[in-house]
Amino acid sequence: MKKQEIKKLSKDEILKNIDKSKKDLFNFRFQKINSQVTNPSKINETRKTIARLKTILKGKINA
Repeated sequence: MKKQEIKKLSKDEILKNIDKSKKDLFNFRFQKINSQVTNPSKINETRKTIARLKTILKGKINA
């Protein structure tokens, strides 16, 4: 998810996306342990997406 896309979201949508991304990351970790990962770069992408979401959310809360 791009930074510009995240900025358009409301606080509730950002929180929902954070929860969804955390669940995805959890599942990717299990797949990694079981050697079932089809695309290992998804783990890093998901982590970065969570960080972006949290950063934008913090900015919206403080604004």
